[in-house]
Amino acid sequence: MSFVDLHKRIERNSGLLIFGILVVASIGGLVQIVPSLFQESLSTPIEGIEPYPPLELVGRDVYIREGCSTCHSQQIRPLLAEVERYGQFSHAGEFAYDRPFLWGSKRTGPDLARIGGKYTDVWHRVHLTDPRSVVPRSIMPAYPWLEARPADDGSIVRRMRALQMLGHPYSDDEVASATAALEGRSELDALVAYLQSLGTVIPEGEAMH
Repeated sequence: MSFVDLHKRIERNSGLLIFGILVVASIGGLVQIVPSLFQESLSTPIEGIEPYPPLELVGRDVYIREGCSTCHSQQIRPLLAEVERYGQFSHAGEFAYDRPFLWGSKRTGPDLARIGGKYTDVWHRVHLTDPRSVVPRSIMPAYPWLEARPADDGSIVRRMRALQMLGHPYSDDEVASATAALEGRSELDALVAYLQSLGTVIPEGEAMH
């Protein structure tokens, strides 16, 4: 049987076609995934990276819950246009303690990988509660309810203990003091703290290789 005949046979048999697609897709997936399992740099934190403290950890959960990652990526690619606009390109070691990763590719709004320190806390608070008061053409929704919701919902200790089990180097003292660290803080405080932490380990203008 010639290759042409085999190709025609596969095209006419939906079962064989589906099987072939699965085989090819599996090979492609393995080629991409397997090397990453043995590349230590992808899971090793870069110098200065620490697990999120309680307030920032809650802020990250709020960020995920409110769907911020739907419109904002957190991954600057090593392309001139991206680096000039957003700053130093992202490095795998910056995300060693991110579960799940929030890299994304959809940019209805700007990439936030280096947003930390670019604006004041006050700016972020106003922007989150009334976006158009600081960015008139913004299409971002407002999140005024975050200021009224306490950051501590009683689950922070359980969250940090779960992350301990996954390898995050929280000490027992850090876990035990987490509830106190959130006392009197709102979800808005937590989200602002999280945003202000993004991309701050690598100093602006400093290149990494």
